[in-house]
Amino acid sequence: MQSPHVEALRTRHAGLEARLRKEQSRPAPDDAEIQQIKRQKLQIKEEISRF
Repeated sequence: MQSPHVEALRTRHAGLEARLRKEQSRPAPDDAEIQQIKRQKLQIKEEISRF
């Protein structure tokens, strides 16, 4: 069983993934927004890997 903190991180990561897909599917995606979302996802992934 995983800690509540890790579960919260996974939920946040999934939410960012949904935002990323939505942004990428727009007719004119915002590249800066995409990069920001990807950075946030990477930070969360790194934090999850520490547990």
